[in-house]
Amino acid sequence: MLAHIGEIAGLGVSVCWTLSALFFEKAGSRIGSLPVNFIRLFFAILFLGVTTLFTKGIFFPSDATGYQWFWLGLSGFIGFYLGDLLLFKSYMIIGSRTAALIMSFSPMLTAMIGWFFLEEKLNALEVTAILVSVTGIVTAISNRKMKLNIPFKGLMFALGGALGQSGGIILSKKGIGTYDALAATQIRALFGLVGFVVMITLMKRWTHVIRAFRDKAGMQAVTVGAVFGPFVGVALGLFSIQHTSTGIASTLMALVPIFIIWPSAVMFNEKIKIQQIVGAIISIIGVSLFFM
Repeated sequence: MLAHIGEIAGLGVSVCWTLSALFFEKAGSRIGSLPVNFIRLFFAILFLGVTTLFTKGIFFPSDATGYQWFWLGLSGFIGFYLGDLLLFKSYMIIGSRTAALIMSFSPMLTAMIGWFFLEEKLNALEVTAILVSVTGIVTAISNRKMKLNIPFKGLMFALGGALGQSGGIILSKKGIGTYDALAATQIRALFGLVGFVVMITLMKRWTHVIRAFRDKAGMQAVTVGAVFGPFVGVALGLFSIQHTSTGIASTLMALVPIFIIWPSAVMFNEKIKIQQIVGAIISIIGVSLFFM
């Protein structure tokens, strides 16, 4: 079991991100995506600080080295801010489903960048597991109604989102070393928050953010989403890349479209399709190969 602790943590990330996605969707429909992005990171920083206060005796990651601040901060800015920003932009042009299909190739991008940037090597079984898992994700989220003539701008935004996610994982691996995963997550969240603070200021949207704090239902949803997303989920993600390769971790973290099938059907009264079941089975087979 301990031999696969990184892989288990990666699966835990997908479970957490599935729950956060559902609650962030609910929050976004009430208070808007920009306030959600700001508030989720703001709350995550507070939650992480309180936790490290008990575990390490410090609220702020003052024990991190300059090296860790640089690489983890850069990963937070690219992953939490730029990656998410480009992904949301792609939603508006090509739709969330088509964007999700393009984003599903992020694990392979991560594996390739990890091989080049971190000199991580995967064996034949691990490469097969990644390909099978990604095939299952693509099968589950694709459909006949998806646009074949994807606008170039939307394609670039979605690819940018995928690269942002992959880049964030790679840079995190480079910066974290043996450093505490919770404190490392707080550094990443801080730099992501700075990006959104600058953006909200330039767009003059602070009134929207302040108004969002008055929406009780919206705040409840974003709070729960923040716990499972940038707090527990991302911390588990950093723990995962400490104990396995970035390609494997990224694949296991990308299983949200598979895990979200049943709860989404329950919460939003959606029908589960045969292709989603088939895709889930294929992905489960792919994931099982990591543990062989």
